[in-house]
Amino acid sequence: MATRQRLIAGNWKMYKTRAEAVAFAKELTSVAGTRKAGVNWPQAVICAPFTALYGLAEAFAASGVSVGAQTMHQAPEGAYTGDVAVSMLRDLDVTFVILGHSERRLYCAETDAAVAEKSVVALKAAGLTPIVCVGETLADREEGRTQSVIAGQLDPVFTALGQSGIAAASLSRLVIAYEPIWAIGTGRSSSAADAQDVIGAIRTLTNKHFGREIAQAVRILYGGSVKPENIALYLGESDIDGALVGGASLQVSSFVELLEQSKGD
Repeated sequence: MATRQRLIAGNWKMYKTRAEAVAFAKELTSVAGTRKAGVNWPQAVICAPFTALYGLAEAFAASGVSVGAQTMHQAPEGAYTGDVAVSMLRDLDVTFVILGHSERRLYCAETDAAVAEKSVVALKAAGLTPIVCVGETLADREEGRTQSVIAGQLDPVFTALGQSGIAAASLSRLVIAYEPIWAIGTGRSSSAADAQDVIGAIRTLTNKHFGREIAQAVRILYGGSVKPENIALYLGESDIDGALVGGASLQVSSFVELLEQSKGD
């Protein structure tokens, strides 16, 4: 079985001005220096608002934290008021991008087809690492539709990627985040065993589309009220490779604790 590097991705959502973002980066870098961070810490990324991205990669450089965006447009340029192209993100040294977050799907009408198209552009044209989000509602779960809903969200993405001619090495960089919608920002969270069931099914679906080698390389995260107190439970499961974290990524102390709790051997 492939050894996958753990990944902790913070999603700041619509929080932090640029000054607040830089202050966070400076504080984290200071903490990283005193703790000799990087020794067994997982890969870490902060996905910040567009306005906070300028200079953030440079500010984070000494801490080893990468920078991600929270969405992007699939077109290289054009009359898309309010959107940002991948070339603009690369110009800011952004290396990750969240795609298909449930809040984008709900409030911005982001479709499975759009997420699929953006995934291809991110991997093929820009060399970004997409974090593709999937998840079910509480009604879906209670009515036994969880895995069919997840498959319905991922099939268009996998089909588009499979038809794109992207090399296996690039496909292996894909990150998937399972975030049950009912657990996002609610204080409720899926049990580790339930999360493993869904994430194991996601890996099986990945294997079906791309084969075992890529399926064992793709990292799959859990998200939904993840905090330092419970992250170890999820990481104890065989197919869960890290977490996509909201509120607990907004303070340096809790983000550092997430990294500490996620250290490898």
